[in-house]
Amino acid sequence: MTRLFIIAALLFFGNRQMAVQAETPVNPVGLSGELLESVRYNADPSGILKVLAEFKEADLAVGLNNDAAKKTFWINIYNAMVQYRLKQDTSEYVNRGKFFRKRNIVVAGRNLSLDDIEHRMLRRSKVKWSLGYANRWFPSAFEKAFRVEELDWRIHFALNCGAMSCPAIDYYRQHSINEQLDNATTLFLMFETEYDSTANTFTLPKLFKWFRKDFGGKAGIYSILEKGEYIPEGSKPKLIYKPYDWTLSVSNFR
Repeated sequence: MTRLFIIAALLFFGNRQMAVQAETPVNPVGLSGELLESVRYNADPSGILKVLAEFKEADLAVGLNNDAAKKTFWINIYNAMVQYRLKQDTSEYVNRGKFFRKRNIVVAGRNLSLDDIEHRMLRRSKVKWSLGYANRWFPSAFEKAFRVEELDWRIHFALNCGAMSCPAIDYYRQHSINEQLDNATTLFLMFETEYDSTANTFTLPKLFKWFRKDFGGKAGIYSILEKGEYIPEGSKPKLIYKPYDWTLSVSNFR
C-alpha cells in the first residue's frame, strides 16, 4: 500500500510539474537568440519559427516589456531571417526591394517583412525613404505595442542586410544590449570612417545620410563624432558619404 501511494504521488507531482512547465511562456528574447544561432550553424530552424509564429500576443508582451528586450529581440530576428533566406536562395537578392518588403516572417500570427522590423519596430514607425524625418500616420495596434519607445541610432551598426558594407552580425543579449551596441558602433566606425585634417573632410558610411534624422541631423552627427573622438572638438569638417557596397556577403558573423 505504501509503495502504491509513493508511485501515485510521484506520478501526480511529476504530471503537475510538466503542466506548470507547459503553461510557462517561452521567453521571446531567448528564442530570438536561438533562431540566430540555429541559422549561423546551419541547423534546421523550423521548430523555432513555428514557436515564434504561434506566440500569443499577451505572452509576447510579457517578454518584450522594455526597450532593451525589444531591441534585442528584433535585431536578432532581423539578422537571423536575412541570413536564413539568403542561405536558402541567394537569387532573392537580385531584387533587393522585394527581398526587404516580402512579408514572410511570422511573429505571433502577424506576417512581417524585414522592412517592417527595421523601420516600424526598431525605428519606431519611420517612413523608409524620409531620412528619418517622417513618421507613419497609422501604425497598427501590433506595431504600437511592440515597437521601441525610443529610437536608438546605434541599431544601424547592428543590423546586417546581407551586403558587403553591412556591419558584422553579433548575438545580442538583453542584459548586455547597451554595451554590445556601443561596441558594434565603435568597431564599425573605426574601420569605416576617415578624417583628413588637411582637407578638413570626414568620410563616413552612407547610413548616416540615409537615416540622418535618426542621428539627430547634421548637428547630431557632429556630436556623435566628437564624443567618439573621431574628430577634434568644435571642428566641423565637410562630411563625405562613402558609396554603399551592395555585393552579397553571407555569414558575416563576428
